Amino acid sequence: MDKKALEEKETEFIEKIQAPPYPVDEMLALIAEVPSGKAQEWTSMLMQALMEAGDFAGMFSLVRAQSAVLESSLGAAGVVASLKKTAKDRLILSFVETAAAGSAPLAKTLERLEKLLSFTPGTIVLNRATWDWGAGEIRKLDYFYRRITVDFSRKPNHQMTFQAALDTLAPAPENHILSIARSDPDRVRAMLKDSPGVFLEEVLKAYGPQPVTRLEDFCVANGFVKSANWKAFWDDARRDMAKDKRVSIPARRADPIVLKDAVEDYGQAWFNALAANKDPKDILRSVREFKARKTKDIAGLAGDMREILGERLAFALKGAKLVDDALYAALAVEIAQSGFANPSAESMRGYLFEGRRYLAAAAEMPARDVGALVEFLLRGGEDAKRRILEAIPDMCSTLLAETIGYFSETVRGDGTKGPDAECEVRISELLRMPKAPAPLVACVLGHREMFKGWKLPPLVIALTHGIALGEGRQNGETLRMQNIVRRLFSDKKWLYEILRELPPEDRVLFFERFEASIAWEPSSHHAIVVRMTQCPDAPELSNRTVRSKEAPGAAPQRVTSIRSYAERKAAYKRLVEVEMPKNAHDIEVARSYGDLRENFEYQAAKDEQRALLQKHDLLQKDLEEVKPVDFSGASGNVVEPGVTVVLRLPDGSARTWTILGEWDNDESRGIISCKARLAADMAGRKAGDFAEITDASGATVKATIESVSPLSPEMRAYATEIPDGASI
Repeated sequence: MDKKALEEKETEFIEKIQAPPYPVDEMLALIAEVPSGKAQEWTSMLMQALMEAGDFAGMFSLVRAQSAVLESSLGAAGVVASLKKTAKDRLILSFVETAAAGSAPLAKTLERLEKLLSFTPGTIVLNRATWDWGAGEIRKLDYFYRRITVDFSRKPNHQMTFQAALDTLAPAPENHILSIARSDPDRVRAMLKDSPGVFLEEVLKAYGPQPVTRLEDFCVANGFVKSANWKAFWDDARRDMAKDKRVSIPARRADPIVLKDAVEDYGQAWFNALAANKDPKDILRSVREFKARKTKDIAGLAGDMREILGERLAFALKGAKLVDDALYAALAVEIAQSGFANPSAESMRGYLFEGRRYLAAAAEMPARDVGALVEFLLRGGEDAKRRILEAIPDMCSTLLAETIGYFSETVRGDGTKGPDAECEVRISELLRMPKAPAPLVACVLGHREMFKGWKLPPLVIALTHGIALGEGRQNGETLRMQNIVRRLFSDKKWLYEILRELPPEDRVLFFERFEASIAWEPSSHHAIVVRMTQCPDAPELSNRTVRSKEAPGAAPQRVTSIRSYAERKAAYKRLVEVEMPKNAHDIEVARSYGDLRENFEYQAAKDEQRALLQKHDLLQKDLEEVKPVDFSGASGNVVEPGVTVVLRLPDGSARTWTILGEWDNDESRGIISCKARLAADMAGRKAGDFAEITDASGATVKATIESVSPLSPEMRAYATEIPDGASI
C-alpha cells in the first residue's frame, strides 16, 4: 500500500474512532487492509476506546477478529480482563468468567463465550447428553448462582449450571425434528400417522446414522410412539424407507441405518470407491446395498465390476478372520450366495466349524443371517449335519430355531415332507435329560406349530423343564430364555392351549408340579395357578384348592420390618444420589470418545442407564407399596408375620423359624419372609395344628406346629434397628 493510500485509510480510521458509537465492523475492515505494524497500533487504539465506552459487543467483535494478535501481545488472561472491563451487565460478566474458567486457550474461551451469549430466554435448545428430555426452551438465566432454567418437553423447569449448559446444551436448528415437533406439532402427527418412514428420515437427518434400537429409544423417549406400538410402526416405516433409494437399511439391527444426500447410481465411480474400500464391515454393507438396489444379477455384470466385487469380499473375509467370527460368517454366506469361487465354500465352512466358531458367530448375527448361515453350513453334507446336531445343546436360541426350522421340512424317501429323523431323535434325547438346554425348552414350548408331526417325549416333560427354568436366578442367554418361559406361562391363551393339548392325567401332573414350585414370583405364580383351575377344558383341575391365605378379592397387605425397609430405602438413595449421577457422567465421558456407532463404552453406559432406570422404578414402587412395621400387632397365637414358630417334622426333628416381612430373610438367624412357601404353608394355623409343607426335594410332608410365640426382645430389637447411614 502506498503512502497516500495509507494516509487516507488512517484519516478515515481516526474520524471513526473520534465519533462513538464505533462502527466496529467497518473499522476492522480498515485494520485488515493496512500493514501489520499499523494494524496492531489501530487495534490497541480501538480496544482502548471500546473499554472507555463500555462497548462489550464491539469489544467481543474485535477480540474474535484479532484474537491471535491480542493473545500474543496481552496473553489470554489480559484479553479476558479487557472483555470484563466492558461487561457492565452482570449476566454477561458471569458468562465471561464461566467461559474463561480453567486454563483454556483464548480461541476456546471465545467459542464458549459465544455459545453462552446465544442462550437467551426463548431460545430452543437440545441436550446433547440425552435425547430422552426432548427439545427445551430457555426460561431464565441467573447471574448470581450462574444457573440456567430450561423447560424440556420431558423435563420441565430443569436447572443446570452455566458450565453444565456449555457441556451439554446446543441451540436447536429450525429443521431439527424436535424443533419441528414444538413449532409444528400437526405436521409431526401427520408424518407419524401417514408417513412413518419420512418421520424416521427426519430423525436421521437430525442425528445422523442410527441403528433401529436407537431410533426406537428416541421415538419412545420423546413420546412419538408407544413402546407397545413400536413393532407395527417400524414395519410400516421400513416399508416406506425401502422405497427411498437414499436409505440404506442394514441386515443387523445393531448396524446404523444411513440416509444419503443423493440416490446412488452404482456406476463406475461407485465400483472405483468400493475397490479402494478397506473396511470389512463397510464392504459387506456396500455389497448388500448394491444387491438390494441392483438392476441385474451379479453374474450379468461387466467383468471388471464383477471382479471388484469378488476381490473386495475376499479381502474383507481375510480381514475378519480370527478377528470377528460373526462378520466372517456373514461374508462367507455372501460370497457363496453371489457365486464367487474364491475362497471356496469348503474352506470357509471348515474355518467356521473349527472350534465351533459358527456358534459364537450366530449369537452375534441377526436372525435372517443366521438362517442363511445354517443353510450354508449344512450344504457341507453328512459330516456337517453330524456336527450341527452334536452342537444343539450349545446353540443360542436363534441358531437353534433356524436349525430346527431347516430340519422340519426334510424330503423323506417316499417323497413326503416331515422332520428329519436324526434331528428328531437328537431333540428327543435332549428333552429326556434331567436338565434340558434352556433354548431348546423355550423353543419347544414357544413354537408349538413348528413341532407338529414330530415324535417327541410327552409335552408334560417339556413343561416340567419349563417350570424348572422359570425358577431361581439366571444370567446371560439362560436369563433370556427364563423370561420367555415366564411370559408364556402368564399368557392365558397359550396356557389354555397347552392344557387342551395335554391328556387329563398329565394336566394334573403339570398343575401339581407348578403349584409346588417355590421359586416363582409369588403374585404371578398365584395368578397362573388360579387360571389353571378356571380353564374350561380342564375339568379335573376345577375342584383343586389354590393354596392362598388371602381373603377372596382382597389385596394382600405388603409389610416388612423397619430394618429391611430402611436398608431398601438406603439402596434407593444410593441409586439416585450416587449410581445414576455416576452413570450420567460415564455417558458424557464416553460420548467424548467420538463415533457413537463404534463406541463400546457409550453403549455399555447406556445399557447400564436402562438397567438403573428399571431398578429405580422397581424400588420406588416397592417403597410406596410396602409398609414398615414393628410387628407389635401380631397376636402370637396364630402363624402370621411377627411370630416365632417351632415346627416338628415327621422324622422327629424340630426347626425354629421367625416369620417377618416380605423383604426379611436371614437363615443364619432362622428368619424367613412371610412370602416364603414355608410361611404360606403354615399361615393361619395354631399350636397343635398340622401343616402340609414342601420339603427340599419338592415332596409334600405333614408337620406339626409345636408352638407359636411373639417375637423375643432380641428379635424385635433386630427387626426394628435402623442400620448406620439408613433412615425411614
